[in-house]
Amino acid sequence: MAKVYETVIGLEVHVELSTKTKIFCGCSTAFGGKPNTQVCPVCSGMPGTLPVLNEAVLDGAISLGLATHSEIAEEVLFDRKNYFYPDNPQNYQISQLYHPICRNGYVEIAPEGQEGAADSKQVRIHDIHMEEDAGKLFHEEDGLTSLVDYNRSGVPLLEIVSEPDLAGAEEVKAYLEALRTIIRYLGISDCKLQEGSMRADVNLSIRPVGQSKLGTRTEMKNLNSFRAITHAIEAETLRQKEILESGGEVIMETRRWDEEKGTSFSMRSKEDTKDYRYFPEPDLPPIKVSKERIDRLEQELPEMRPEKIERFVKEYGLPMKDVLNLTKEREFAQLFEDAARLCKNPKKVSNWLLTDTLRLMRERGVDADELRFSPAHLADLVKLTTEGKINSTVASAVFEKLFEEDVDPVAYVKDRGLETVTDDKKLRESVLRILSENPGAATDYKAGKQKAIGFLVGQTMKAEGGKADPNLVRKLLAECLKENA
Repeated sequence: MAKVYETVIGLEVHVELSTKTKIFCGCSTAFGGKPNTQVCPVCSGMPGTLPVLNEAVLDGAISLGLATHSEIAEEVLFDRKNYFYPDNPQNYQISQLYHPICRNGYVEIAPEGQEGAADSKQVRIHDIHMEEDAGKLFHEEDGLTSLVDYNRSGVPLLEIVSEPDLAGAEEVKAYLEALRTIIRYLGISDCKLQEGSMRADVNLSIRPVGQSKLGTRTEMKNLNSFRAITHAIEAETLRQKEILESGGEVIMETRRWDEEKGTSFSMRSKEDTKDYRYFPEPDLPPIKVSKERIDRLEQELPEMRPEKIERFVKEYGLPMKDVLNLTKEREFAQLFEDAARLCKNPKKVSNWLLTDTLRLMRERGVDADELRFSPAHLADLVKLTTEGKINSTVASAVFEKLFEEDVDPVAYVKDRGLETVTDDKKLRESVLRILSENPGAATDYKAGKQKAIGFLVGQTMKAEGGKADPNLVRKLLAECLKENA
């Protein structure tokens, strides 16, 4: 009988912090600069230079530790990780192996749409530590040439190391999304996988169901999207299963995932701690982490998503499904609250955000932190519709301009004469004209074909440039048809 295997996964997630300068020097961390223009003697590893810790990096690490229920170290110590690779100008990396800033935390995960459910799972965090990033290699198509850009060298990273608590691609995705939400709520990183500011290395092994001993793991790198992570996990699980079922042994190694080819390739044997010859970083003295610093950062923590979800349901009376979508991004939730406060109509604001806004965000490839329209203008648009000053067709068109240019909807509607036509006399004249031009539809309606009135409403709306109140048009049509029965 064939064995049934289960997948066991632990993640090493690297997050680039959104500091203005690098972790140990004053060079800019701005993304997209011309290659090798954001470097200095410190981050390029020149002899005789000395690193100085960026305090904003320390604060970011402590904030993440607090938000993930971690223990915060009383003293910051760094270690030197030695390895030789072209993207590493110093031939070592300053990191934290023996004394990470945070330990023993956890992140709660749940299936999508069920956040906060009673059956949520805790994924344990082994540690969170600070380190510097390496440069970036660019391999030419000829396969003979590689170029290196050191702009990224020295960019501050937090590495979040989970315990092997994840059981498959769905749990990995849920964990990464939960972690991303926490970090973005804190405002310490934008966590954009496509720009490399959030990267995940997957440590994966399989074992027969019921066996407690972990199997031999491999580490997969080059995973820059949730799709790639899912595909890599599925492919590596199958690869290891085929090896074991054929009587072979899985080798501990690092593998590179190729999303285009849908397969992974061996990069090198998996290094152990001793291979890196770690030793205490001699150029950085220990730093005491005061209780006052931790207390201050704890006081500065924003309202996190679980608390916001609970409050939105109670305060605004919205369905849980809507609240979950409104609170995925901190900026989106704040936009909702500000607009709802101004127009006193949370349900209408929620509808605009969860329909037209999300649709346009998908079409334009815009993230929540890139939205440019103000809550005041969204609130004004809601007021225009609820007060009947514009109809839904006009409102949709105005919202597109609001989304793109943050136009003042009140002024935009007034300047273009888009207010709803509510003059009974004028509308009745249009209705009578449409009836005279479409006698067949009028006859169909009188014969009991209810759909005919929809056609007549559409023709009247067209004649009025889409500005009429469709309910009033329908009412007047029914009256006129009855009068001429």
